[in-house]
Amino acid sequence: MNDELTPSNAGAPASDEALAAAERLTSAYQTIRTEMAKAIVGQEQVLQELLICIFARGHAILEGVPGLAKTLMVSSLAKCLDLSFARVQFTPDLMPSDITGTEVIQENRTTGDREFRFLKGPIFANIILADEINRTPPKTQAALLEAMQERQVSVGGKRMPMLDPFFVLATQNPIEQEGTYPLPEAQQDRFMFKIFVEYPSWDEEFDVIRLTTAPQDVTLTQVLDGREIVHLQEIIRQVPVADHVVQYAMRLVRATRLVDGGHIAADMPEIVRQYVSWGAGPRACQYLILAGKVRAVLEGRFCVATEDIQAVAKPVLRHRLVLNFNADAEGMTTDRLVEELLRIVPANESAIAVNPDTSGAIEV
Repeated sequence: MNDELTPSNAGAPASDEALAAAERLTSAYQTIRTEMAKAIVGQEQVLQELLICIFARGHAILEGVPGLAKTLMVSSLAKCLDLSFARVQFTPDLMPSDITGTEVIQENRTTGDREFRFLKGPIFANIILADEINRTPPKTQAALLEAMQERQVSVGGKRMPMLDPFFVLATQNPIEQEGTYPLPEAQQDRFMFKIFVEYPSWDEEFDVIRLTTAPQDVTLTQVLDGREIVHLQEIIRQVPVADHVVQYAMRLVRATRLVDGGHIAADMPEIVRQYVSWGAGPRACQYLILAGKVRAVLEGRFCVATEDIQAVAKPVLRHRLVLNFNADAEGMTTDRLVEELLRIVPANESAIAVNPDTSGAIEV
């Protein structure tokens, strides 16, 4: 990591306030990693991707087998960020009102009149852990949509704003799919990242066992509060991005599509033609740029490079690509497909700056 943040030459120079805030975020990130190490062994990549989502005002799906400390990681992160935390265990009988809250009739002791009172549900917290979101029916899953996108819920004809910052983390178990309700593609698209939590290494698992089977007294220090996080989220938006970096993100996403502007894409990579049913939409481009901005600042730069886009490509794209039966039969995964696209899509500025030639497109 660089010792100092370097302003970009793309667009107007960064203000002193923006650079100071970015340095604060870089320093806080290192402190958070140190604090989280008191409770969590390893999983640094997962932690970085979670923080990227938070500071980009996004949401994440966390996928991993049971016992990998997903809940502990999120609750510990909430403590380090001085944010309220709520965990909702999704089950087949969970109702939307169990998440958003409900209106009850109570008697006013002063007047004796009965009146409606809204009791807020667990969604009115800064960080929401939607545990095993694919265990509940679509009606309840959809209760999260308005909160995630509009930062509000509508109850009894009234709009109730969410707390700010607001971050939804949904978990899925990849090994048991009986009795589940897979998230529709449109709802998955509202999550910025899909994060894989892998098994620990030998040394990490050894440390986990030693740590969790001995007396524990872990106290985590609060590093950032909600107001400062909101301010840093606004500063992230000010990080400049050169045109060729935006065009690289666009080329990467558009390379996943079979159809481009109503035409069959003439320059479609063969691997996409062979394995992809549906590609990623424009929201993928937006999230690549936003995530790239946060990663650049965490790496000590106040400008986005193509390497930042490449680093966040997998968590942004892996849940937005719909693969076909050929992919299932041949063991092709979205991560392998993204790796191949990163290899074949040019990342140098001279190649990106040229607009793609669409004269050979074929009418659908």
